Amino acid sequence: MSAYIALAIFSVAFILIATEKVHRVAVVLVAAGLMALLGFVPGHDVFYSEHAGIDWNVIFLLLGMMIIVGIIKQTGVFEYLAIWAAKRSRGRPYRLLVLLMAITAIASPFLDNVTTIMLVAPVTVVVCSKLGISAAPYLIAEALASNIGGAATLIGDPPNIIIGSRAGLTFNDFIMNMAPIVAVLFVVFVVLARFMFRRSFEYHPERVDEVMALDEREAITDGKLLVKCLAILTVVVVAFSLHAVLHLEPAIVALLGAGAMVLVTGVRTADYLAEVEWSTLVFFMGLFVMVGGLVETGVIHAIGSWAVDAVGTNYFAAASSLLFGSAILGAFFDNIPYVATMAPVVDDIVAQTPDAGTGRALWWAFALGADLGGNGTAVAASANVIVLGIAARNGHPISFWQFTRYGIITTLITVVIAWGYVWLRYF
Repeated sequence: MSAYIALAIFSVAFILIATEKVHRVAVVLVAAGLMALLGFVPGHDVFYSEHAGIDWNVIFLLLGMMIIVGIIKQTGVFEYLAIWAAKRSRGRPYRLLVLLMAITAIASPFLDNVTTIMLVAPVTVVVCSKLGISAAPYLIAEALASNIGGAATLIGDPPNIIIGSRAGLTFNDFIMNMAPIVAVLFVVFVVLARFMFRRSFEYHPERVDEVMALDEREAITDGKLLVKCLAILTVVVVAFSLHAVLHLEPAIVALLGAGAMVLVTGVRTADYLAEVEWSTLVFFMGLFVMVGGLVETGVIHAIGSWAVDAVGTNYFAAASSLLFGSAILGAFFDNIPYVATMAPVVDDIVAQTPDAGTGRALWWAFALGADLGGNGTAVAASANVIVLGIAARNGHPISFWQFTRYGIITTLITVVIAWGYVWLRYF
């Protein structure tokens, strides 16, 4: 009975988030409170279990990077990049979209998609403001591109870190197996975006002429501060990429980087804390507890067990189920707690495979489904939620369905192509 009640609470909460009848933060707080009150998530687990409660690694990663972005913003570098991008694209909507998506997709495998979005989104808001156009379609496209690009490496998407740890997969393993299909999917997405966002493209020649006359170098307000910030950001990025060597969680790296930047730059506390998306952090906390209720009551385990029984020894069917199943489920649950929950189930399936190659194929299918499923809805991946928060904060609100209608199309097409890749390469 508890499983049905937990599922009902989650379903009602998801519907309220999707319909936007009630603010999403209020919804997740009430739903998380009910899960704890009814004992579906023990009080201790809410704060101390990353599988059934709040994943503080994610929360503090976001907090650390928000502080870093808040300090970097004081230098004027976002305005510099915005003017550069606008001039490079000459204000042409599709050209600008491709440029911003390319920056996002190239950076995501190395910075991780959440960090990339927090760095690129402010630039996007500024450039769109200067061109007098809505930032919403560009922000949506960047979030989708970041989820695709981040799938390429071990550190590019948080679920990959979980999968790599559980399956013993290295950074090079991800590069060899995930990067080729990610490159193909990004090219497909660039073409797809031309048609998906065509009605949202705006072009104002008079605003473009004004931007073309600007000197981007004048946007830098404090060159010395910028040098300090870029030096620390470089160290943070290198530390992210050396995760397997340093054995430091990304959250620790982000917090250390934020602390170092605060110490070295001397920026006022009020200035950088004002840039922290507190409502987004609270939303994630509530969402983690909601999913924890489904974990603790056995809902997600039951789904996984059913999948194991259904595929039997047909391992291509198992790979297909993991790919499509993860894409579908990952669209409704944040893919970080989803992957953390399902990884042991996948491990059980892999243990039954006749050879290591087949087992690896199942892990790659699982990773592709979880990463690409992150584009399915507005709450399916951390990058999506961050984008919604930044958009709302800057006066370009993006509704759940505005994001999701593009996300569903992108997920469907990319997952089908990824399915073909899994079949051709591994079976």
